Amino acid sequence: MNGLIGLGGTLIILLLAGAIAGLTNRQKFAPRWLLIAALLVAINDVFLTNAYGLLPEMIGGNRNWQGKLLALVATLAIAALPLFGWRRTGLTLAQAPGSLRAAIPVALLYCSFFVGIALMFPDGDVDAEEIAFQLSMPGIEEELFYRGILLFALDSAFAGRVRFLGVDWGWGAILSCMLFGMTHAFGYSAGHFSFDAMVMALTALPSLIAVWLRVKTGSLLLPVLLHNFGNSFSLLF
Repeated sequence: MNGLIGLGGTLIILLLAGAIAGLTNRQKFAPRWLLIAALLVAINDVFLTNAYGLLPEMIGGNRNWQGKLLALVATLAIAALPLFGWRRTGLTLAQAPGSLRAAIPVALLYCSFFVGIALMFPDGDVDAEEIAFQLSMPGIEEELFYRGILLFALDSAFAGRVRFLGVDWGWGAILSCMLFGMTHAFGYSAGHFSFDAMVMALTALPSLIAVWLRVKTGSLLLPVLLHNFGNSFSLLF
């Protein structure tokens, strides 16, 4: 029940924030796509939580391998739909011509941020499963969802763009990063909602760099690699 209430709170925030953003430019606002984005968030949450514990655990381990894999399969299936499309959602290894010259310095900035975080907050002893998980699942599942199909849906909901730092930004980028931060910082338990501003900042703000890389290169390749680097760097020392 806590998970469903938490999801409900997230969806209400998304829809309210989206409606307010849409009112700033009604001519370029498509409410249908905002509702689709909300549905995507709900689908992702259902699979990540193994249908809130209703599905039997088949994989085992200390990490949520099954939930991540189920959510990833759902994301890939949605991306394959004609309404989305793999290439349009960034599921391609091809990089936009000339984009890597600008992307590599930004990627190094992203890495530097997480190296700094690792030095300030070193991890304790970890086992092989933890290293394997952090080197794979978070970056693949989360980037394909948040910077892939969810960003595509939100960008379709808000067509207005502002050129900044060499790419075109829309409300979709802001809202997708907000949701990414909330999945780490916002929740419901013990009869009340909780929010951790520090966790929100440490997740939502770096995700803006991932959005920049996704838009600049047209691919999720660099965001996936960098996300897993950020998650696992501190575990390797």
